[in-house]
Amino acid sequence: MRIETGVPITDWRKVGPAASAAEANGFDGLLSFEITNDPFAPLIPACLATEKIRLGTAIAVCFPRSPMVVANTAWDLHVHSGGRFTLGLGTQVKGHNERRFSVPWTPPLPRLREYIQALRAIWRCWEKKEKLDFRGEHYQFTLMTPEFAPPPAGLPPIPITIAAVRPAMLRLAGRMCDGVRLHGFATKRYVDEVAMPKITEGLAAAGRDRSTFEVWGGGFLATGKDSDAVAKACEAIRYRIAFYGSTRSYHPVLEIHGWEDLGMKLHAMSKEGQWDKMAAEVPDEVLEAFTVIGTYGELAPKFEARYGGITDSTTIEFKGIPDGEAQEILQDLKRVNSPFTGFALDWP
Repeated sequence: MRIETGVPITDWRKVGPAASAAEANGFDGLLSFEITNDPFAPLIPACLATEKIRLGTAIAVCFPRSPMVVANTAWDLHVHSGGRFTLGLGTQVKGHNERRFSVPWTPPLPRLREYIQALRAIWRCWEKKEKLDFRGEHYQFTLMTPEFAPPPAGLPPIPITIAAVRPAMLRLAGRMCDGVRLHGFATKRYVDEVAMPKITEGLAAAGRDRSTFEVWGGGFLATGKDSDAVAKACEAIRYRIAFYGSTRSYHPVLEIHGWEDLGMKLHAMSKEGQWDKMAAEVPDEVLEAFTVIGTYGELAPKFEARYGGITDSTTIEFKGIPDGEAQEILQDLKRVNSPFTGFALDWP
């Protein structure tokens, strides 16, 4: 299994040293998240401080950004890292697109499909020096003069992964993308009964092999160096479950367990601004269904028992332990069974 960690997005001066240390400790990937920050910018110092570790966004919200803008940024990160960048995209939900980003909302599936097609058309134009002529329902790109076209990189195409929860988006991931980032708001049952079957349908429709497709995640990790740290992590995740559970777009995960009433209660509380009270509504049964729980030393066998042979990578941050111990734990986690062997990347 591949193990990734996050970059310190709140202080760019810490990114380079943290990235270098992550690479030295044996992490496979460094991720930047779009929360209170731009998801791409912290990867620039990470790129300059490392040589081998993969870099990626998890995720960048796509619709507020033109595919051309994202194509340029991703291309720069890919070229200057020597081909180590993976573009992780997500659509976000309607409310955030319309009210936080002030962009029109249309059905996300066909728009994201076209977005991915546009990205690949732009990159192919640059790499193969072809005429740019992409005409879709949502995006049209028909102008690329030599002055604005980056030179060919001589690298494989940039892998694209998407965040997906609902069946149609999971099928799209399997059919068009190089990987999928399962939301933390996922249970083993949802992964087994919904996510993996839909991903498999998409892979089969495109005639693709599962070994070349990366499945990231599956639920949350509550971990730490001792039981007190684990308990603290559990409470933080209990709040995150309440936060995501208040959004109706994520309710299908609750519904498969018969927890619809919890979702509607959390939604109502969010409408009333009762954010500080919502975590208390999440019982231990729900917490445990969403979360692999254990100290650092217990994590590998617990993750193997839940997701071994199903998912391919996860994200973890080590706090309060020496580098040598972190390296041992990483090696244990890397031995968790994973079907993924590597991306199949060729220019069409």
